[in-house]
Amino acid sequence: MSASSTVWQGANRRIHMQEVGLRDGLQMEKAFVPTADKIALCNALSAAGLSKIEVTSFTSPTAIPALKDAEIVMREITRRPGTVYTALVPNLRGAERAIESRTDELNLVMSVSATHNLANLRMTQEQSFTALAQVVALAQGANVAVNVSLSCVFGCPMEGDVAQADVFGWVQRFVDMGVRGITLCDTTGMAYPTQVHQLAAAARARWPGVEFTLHFHNTRGMGLANVLAAIGAGADRFDASLGGLGGCPYAPGASGNVCSEEIVHALGLMGYDTGVDLAQLVAAAQQLPALIGHDIPSQIAKAGPRLTLHPVPADFDAIRERALSR
Repeated sequence: MSASSTVWQGANRRIHMQEVGLRDGLQMEKAFVPTADKIALCNALSAAGLSKIEVTSFTSPTAIPALKDAEIVMREITRRPGTVYTALVPNLRGAERAIESRTDELNLVMSVSATHNLANLRMTQEQSFTALAQVVALAQGANVAVNVSLSCVFGCPMEGDVAQADVFGWVQRFVDMGVRGITLCDTTGMAYPTQVHQLAAAARARWPGVEFTLHFHNTRGMGLANVLAAIGAGADRFDASLGGLGGCPYAPGASGNVCSEEIVHALGLMGYDTGVDLAQLVAAAQQLPALIGHDIPSQIAKAGPRLTLHPVPADFDAIRERALSR
């Protein structure tokens, strides 16, 4: 049977959940989350059993003041064996800071859309590639793993559809450089299930030695559907954000990334093994409103898992007596 025909029965198949809320989520928040709270939140996520946690971003504190404490957070978290602690790095200086802070993996970003790359990173694609090539060389020399996140794989909010050939052209250039971790990003929530299945299947078939991650946003309500479509194509690694935090400045008013606890909850019910303790994950998500000063998108944090039970009405015995007396 094909993977797609069995997507509804997980049969204990391993799915690796990779948390990006501490970086992709918190960088969008107006309120600065205190350093000690970031560390405690990361430790809670580690204890919950996430396969990978994107802890922070070694970007200029002026550019992203919400993550100005990157070094302290990365150095002081409690590291759980089996969890990879990664960080976004934009350039050579950021990579040096990350390596000095004992980051397990450097996550590099550029866009497969020329327009989005210029608007978001203020560089042409070739300028970005040249800069990232220097970071890859530094990381390889320091024996630190590298993942490259390609933005707008499933569509650009300014250009529209992006040709698969363009996406795969950039994947190949990084693979040729020795990169073995590639994230295919639905940056502004433009992906849809049939597109996801086709592209994920083609990528895995072409580069069987590459560790592909899928990164979806729930901008148009298709986040979970896209995750299932990717699983049907054989994908087994997914980024998600605690509480559903996150977003993108090029998708005004949009919701954030797919929600970690919602995805873990759904996959668990379907029989998949995410290795994540849902109760601990939900408990961590429920701390977020107090930390960021507003509600979060997560439905599981609000309603609880499917079998969360509630007491019967206070007058239930009287209701039953009236019903039986009819």
